[in-house]
This record gives sequence, structure tokens and C-alpha cells, in this order.
Amino acid sequence: MRKRVRGHDLAALRRLNTTVVLRALHRRSPQTLAELATGTGLSRPTVEAALEELGGHGWVTEAGVGERARGRPARRFRFRGEAGHVVGADIGLHKMVLLLADLGGTVLAAERADVDPGLGGGPRLALLRHRLDAFLDSHGVRRDTVFARCVGVPGVVDASGHVTSVVVPEWSGVDLGRLLSDGERGHTLVENDVNLAVLAERWQGAATLAGDVVCVLTGHRVSCSLTIGGRLHRGGRGGAGELGLLPLLGLDTAHEALAWPGPRAADESEVAALARAADTADPRALAAVADFADRVTPGIAALALAVDPELVVLTGGATPLGGHLVPLLQERLRPLTLHVPRIALSSLGERGVALGAVRKALDRVEEELLADLTD
Repeated sequence: MRKRVRGHDLAALRRLNTTVVLRALHRRSPQTLAELATGTGLSRPTVEAALEELGGHGWVTEAGVGERARGRPARRFRFRGEAGHVVGADIGLHKMVLLLADLGGTVLAAERADVDPGLGGGPRLALLRHRLDAFLDSHGVRRDTVFARCVGVPGVVDASGHVTSVVVPEWSGVDLGRLLSDGERGHTLVENDVNLAVLAERWQGAATLAGDVVCVLTGHRVSCSLTIGGRLHRGGRGGAGELGLLPLLGLDTAHEALAWPGPRAADESEVAALARAADTADPRALAAVADFADRVTPGIAALALAVDPELVVLTGGATPLGGHLVPLLQERLRPLTLHVPRIALSSLGERGVALGAVRKALDRVEEELLADLTD
């Protein structure tokens, strides 16, 4: 009995060491044997054994010749991001954005499509399924290589993936993750769109160096999310930051200020036309931007007092107005808050939510799937 227990313990230890090496390469590639040994605290023979096993599974490969040490080239190894994929999707009221990425986080393909805002819950779900399938097929992606997919939706989403708000009424109380997975391999995650937007800003956007961040998603609706200490704060039921649900603050009607009756160029959005007019000092456009600032300031001030963030990031449809909007917000926040946080504009464009979905899918791969790859 003692020998069997010892053998089991040794097998568990080998698996743990292999997982440690895999995670180290997933975080940073390529690395030499010496770097891996130093970074993981494992011996070189242990690292070499782990690399041999991981190479056999197809998760690690030699990265080519590196710097020479004592006349011999140092062997470098990298995590094979191309060994699998994740998908990030943003299904908003008016648009859908799909992103395909490898396991290293490199975006390989993107697609955008308009969505009828009046589309019901069932047809909207069917459209998302169809476009996801067509998207993967068009890029020759086998389903067994998709390790995780994440979909950003408008409205509050609880920890189990159930939508609990009525932005899309037919989705309230629905387990979208289960409906979307439909027997597919890998994890299917569902998350609130503005929560994903702040993850994207922390990953590749304006908030990479900030820990306490408020993200304000602007456009056809205004919604907020936040990170505390660099981690997404969802709250007990996923509703943290959803000040747009409180009519007294005015965020629920802020989008009305962005209506622009003036001339628009072909294929120009209403907000882009408004921004262009504001840039020419059109009085009506400047008044509209000021009206929007007046409407969103109370909600931002409430979060600024509650969280005292280092940074407020404006993302979503109203970012083309940022040059005019930021100074107005700073001016209006000054008498309402103890400290006016720095305000930055997102540079991620319409991909922001979908990019955050990619990040959340990658996090799930790292947290759950990578630990099981050596089974």
C-alpha cells in the first residue's frame, strides 16, 4: 500500500511540475531552460522532463536558436498559441462583433455586423449562433480547437451566466451560456458587456497601469463597470456599477442628448456627424455635447465618491466626442467630488467589448483548462 501511495504522489508531483512549466511559458514565451528553471524554482532536469512531455502533447515547441552560451546556442522554448483558439463576441442592441484569437491572445480574425435593435430574444440568439458558426467555418477553424468562447451581452449577468435584466426582455432569467454551448467542446461564458470593456482596457487599452478603474460605456445606452486593485468587481449578483438602472441619476436618458438632426455624410454615424460638427464649433453640436456631459456627470460622480478611482475610461459610441467631452466632465465633476480622477478615452473602438470577451475566455483557459492538459 505504501508503494502505491508513493507512486501516486510522484505522478502528482510530475504533473504539478509540468503544469508549472506550461503556465510559465503561457505567461511569457520564449524562455531558455535556465530562465524556466530560475523562474519556476525547478531543477533543469525537471524542466527538461516537463518540456519533453509538453512537446509530446503539442503544447510546447522549440523556438529556435537564441543567444550563445560557451559557444553553444541556448535552446529556447515557447508556448504554442496556435494549438487552439478562443472566440470573443459582442452582441449588443445594434451591432455584433466577433473576434477569433489564438491561445496566446493574438487576434486572427474579426467580423462586424449590424443588428436590428427590435430583434427579439429567440431570433437574436439564433442569429448569434448562425454568425458564430459561419465565422468559424469561413476561417477553417475546427470546433475541437476552440477551448473557450465568451459572449458579451447588454444587461446584468450573474455569476452562473444567467441574464437578470430586461435590456433584451426575452433573455431575462435565461442561461445563455448553456443555450449557446449546445454540446460544443470547451467553456461557453456569458458576461455583461461593460464588464468586458473594462477587462479589455486593463489588458490592452487605457487602463493597463491602473488598478482602481471606472469604465463608462457610452452610446445608445450608458453603463458602468469597475476594477478594484486590478480585478473586476462584479458585486454579489453581477450588478456592481449599473447606475444606469437608477433613473434619478439620468444615465438612462443620456443617449437622447446625442441625437443629431444636422447633415451626415454617406455611411457616417450620428455620433461621428455630431463630433464633426462640434469640431467646427457648431453651436447646436456643442450644446448637445454639453447636455450629454450634464446627464452622465452625476453617475460618474457617484462612482468616483464610492470607489475613488485612479482613472475613468470612456469607451463605446460616444468616444469620437472625447476631445470636447473630457474637459466638460472634468469641469462638472470638480464641485461634486473630493478628487477629480484622470479621464481617458478608449482607443479600442468597436472591438472593446469583444476584446474583453477574448481576455475572459483566455483567463478561463489558463485557470481551468491548462491545468488539465497533461491528464
